[in-house]
Amino acid sequence: MRMNFETAKDRFFGRMLRTLTLLLVMVSADTVWAEAGHPLTIAEVSKEEALRLGARMYREGILPSGEPLEAIYRGDIPVTGKAFTCISCHLRSGLGSIEGRVFTPPTNGDILFRPQKSLYKGVEIASMPPRRAAYTDDSLADAIRGGLDPSGRTLNEVMPRYMFTDEDMKFLVLYLKSLSTGFSPGFSDGTLRLATIVSEDVRPEERDAMLVPLQSFVALKNRQAKVYESQPRKARMALPSMESTYLKLTLSLWELKGRPETWRAQLEEYYRREPVFAIAGGITASHWQPIHQFSEDNQVPCVFPVTDLPVVSESDWYTLYLSKGYYQEGEGAARYLNNEEALLNGRAVVQIVRASGKGSALASGFEQSWRDLGRKAPVTLLLEEEKQLTKELLEQVMDRENPAALVLWDDSRALPALDALTAGKNRPAMVIISSGYLGEDLWRINEEVREFTYITYPFRLPQEEAPYLPYVDPSMRNMKLKDDELKIVRKTYSIIQVLSRALTDMRGNYYRDNFLDVIGMMPDLPVPLYERLSFGPGQRYASKGCYIVQLSKGPRPELIKKSGWIVY
Repeated sequence: MRMNFETAKDRFFGRMLRTLTLLLVMVSADTVWAEAGHPLTIAEVSKEEALRLGARMYREGILPSGEPLEAIYRGDIPVTGKAFTCISCHLRSGLGSIEGRVFTPPTNGDILFRPQKSLYKGVEIASMPPRRAAYTDDSLADAIRGGLDPSGRTLNEVMPRYMFTDEDMKFLVLYLKSLSTGFSPGFSDGTLRLATIVSEDVRPEERDAMLVPLQSFVALKNRQAKVYESQPRKARMALPSMESTYLKLTLSLWELKGRPETWRAQLEEYYRREPVFAIAGGITASHWQPIHQFSEDNQVPCVFPVTDLPVVSESDWYTLYLSKGYYQEGEGAARYLNNEEALLNGRAVVQIVRASGKGSALASGFEQSWRDLGRKAPVTLLLEEEKQLTKELLEQVMDRENPAALVLWDDSRALPALDALTAGKNRPAMVIISSGYLGEDLWRINEEVREFTYITYPFRLPQEEAPYLPYVDPSMRNMKLKDDELKIVRKTYSIIQVLSRALTDMRGNYYRDNFLDVIGMMPDLPVPLYERLSFGPGQRYASKGCYIVQLSKGPRPELIKKSGWIVY
């Protein structure tokens, strides 16, 4: 009993000491910064700069001084840095979140500075902010630092108590007052304007495989809105989750011509003439980078463009991709090969890469993951675009390096050279190739080569695919679509599924950041083509895996799994 008593006593006095320390820090914070000689006052900077610094506090946990924020969590745990930023719970839009039984209320200007009744059109809504008086600058500072709302209610202890100075607080309050205070461009009068993008290097059949299902979805949505629009009594009683029922959509087609370096000017002109809320899908045979950068710079969300050449970034926000494309296949190859320790046994890995956008993306994914796994860099041979990988060249490389594995990022031009490996004395135990790069030519791999050739495959296997394709225009059902075109239709279905759910989950709050926030909070979705699409706040790539497969024997081969779904 004495030991338990002493332990409890120690904890009690320890908690008192930490609480007292917090109070002393909060009281003396302004004095400390003044003595240090580097306080930054809001009066010293422009409003634009003050808003930028406030946004950095909210999103990154960095004070105007450049120092990381500090806080006390659950009463007595000191915390610092990015793990306890405002955006972690209140999200980028400031419209809050619900996770388990924890409701995180909105912190945007339109809601903070007016009283909350927890009612919507006379109905009590559990997921809306609790009743409270309107915040003022001072009461908001009290809530952030001390955990009390304007009505004297103690905020949930999962919200840290932040040790901001009065001057720090001015930057944050200014930013919160600007956060999600007016609907984003592209929404007005009950209509949400969308665009989709097609470049002229896309075949007409592939263009239609993306465009027609999207147009069919928009037409269906508008027919539903028209039906409900004719019932004003239902409209008056609608709950927030039903707002999208009455929403009308438009879908503009932005066609890009010429070389990719000219696309940015074309996009800016389209956007100047018609600011849209978001870009839905889109398709190009080139790299998505110019469109990605347009979205970032103009803060226009772009959801699931049909591209295998996305921008791979850990920090950009406004484009959500179905996957990392070819880069992801390279990642899958590296992770699979890393587990083949007995095969590697200290021997080299050779990577032969076609000098193209596809080859570069595959090699980048492989090399980055290979380094992250602590492996020595592969021996890499670059094939110029017009150079043929001959049997003689491949044999020379194998004789010189005697590799444990050959990673071959090339198209069908490499297939004749692979045949030479069947009789070569230095044949590697494993050859890894890309299903994306080979396309339909994948099925041409000779039977003698199949037993040592492994294939990256970032989709559900064809024999496991469901045949039904919802949201397809009736005119498409009788078309004889090739496999690549069917993949585009299935990708477009994923766009539509996510778009439809996001419009509902926004609950009438038509802010672009909220649109992306609610997508990030979605549960995993069962979809065609992909094994799964999984989401999370801040995640930009929904499919995060890959299979390694081989071709079965015989004239009508199937893909055989040699790995589980490799997730990273």
